[in-house]
Amino acid sequence: MKKALFLDVDGTLISFKTHEVPASALAALREAHARGVRLFIATGRAAADLDELGEIPYDGVAALNGADCLMRDGRVVARHPISRSDFERAMQLADRYGFSLAFELNEGLFVNRLSPGAEEWARMVAHPMPVETNLYELFDNAECCQMCFFFDPETQRRVMAELPSLVATRWCPVFADINVRGVDKATGMAEFAAHFGFAHDETMAFGDGGNDVAMLRAAGVGVAMGNACDEALAAADYITASVDDDGIRRALEHFGVIDKR
Repeated sequence: MKKALFLDVDGTLISFKTHEVPASALAALREAHARGVRLFIATGRAAADLDELGEIPYDGVAALNGADCLMRDGRVVARHPISRSDFERAMQLADRYGFSLAFELNEGLFVNRLSPGAEEWARMVAHPMPVETNLYELFDNAECCQMCFFFDPETQRRVMAELPSLVATRWCPVFADINVRGVDKATGMAEFAAHFGFAHDETMAFGDGGNDVAMLRAAGVGVAMGNACDEALAAADYITASVDDDGIRRALEHFGVIDKR
């Protein structure tokens, strides 16, 4: 019996078509939780950016790709902020290569300059447009655990070679999430496993993007959504239907976490 489920948000829990959690997923997760299965959100989003998930009885959040692990009531389990030196080097590279750099904070997405990629991100997830701001001043007043670089894969290769203590992961073609190297959704899962005392083989993880790969590999059962990218599909133990075709419920039924309808 699985003791914990870890669930990505965009493209897994929330449909890119409707921007909502399918009713089948909500009912299935409530049923699993009622049976004593703990629920954790594992997302590139900030912990405060989960309004659409309010009806899901989740216990905690591995936010910002595992860099900010919190209980639902806000108690911190683990946090991995980006250093000032890495931030300043990233800003120099953003100026050199001409890409937009953003902080993802609980208050929103703050960017050094707007770009078509940043605007596309806002449309894709139905969020407010990122706010242009002085990131140097903001860094002094906010603990930044994740940056977002709006660049293409070739620029990513060049830039990240000059930021060896940071790592880039993608769930969207227009940007990459940037975190401290060694931190990802799998390490976030491990933080909660240690906190609650369950083993990795007692976990199941759901995802669809490149930033879900480590988590899918580390979980007892890694489930890729039918709409997942090739990397996630290859990393998974099981491929379910898409988010819009009751994928979460079907997988939970398949593995006996909940009863079949």
